[in-house]
Amino acid sequence: MIFITAKFQVKPESAERWPEIARSFTEATRAEEGCLWFDWSRSLADPNEYVLVEAFRDGDAGGAHVRSEHFKAAQRDLPQHLVETPRIVNAEVPGADWSRLGELAVD
Repeated sequence: MIFITAKFQVKPESAERWPEIARSFTEATRAEEGCLWFDWSRSLADPNEYVLVEAFRDGDAGGAHVRSEHFKAAQRDLPQHLVETPRIVNAEVPGADWSRLGELAVD
């Protein structure tokens, strides 16, 4: 799978509304055939920082995502709410789902 984590530094005036601002992009991406997950989290240390954790079945699915109309709309609409270009970690990893954290097993 293609595993991506991106940090978005959102302008303070947009931070509270970010989930709504990104809603259409989020919903459309989650509906993509090759999307495994697309989840936002808000930093506990910095209320203006959101982290996106996403995964796609393979490179073809990731390519379809960046060629989609909703991705183009996000490229056009989201930057006005950001302080800087998002930072990203992108890797191809084996598997198609989350693994269990053995070091913190729950009985």
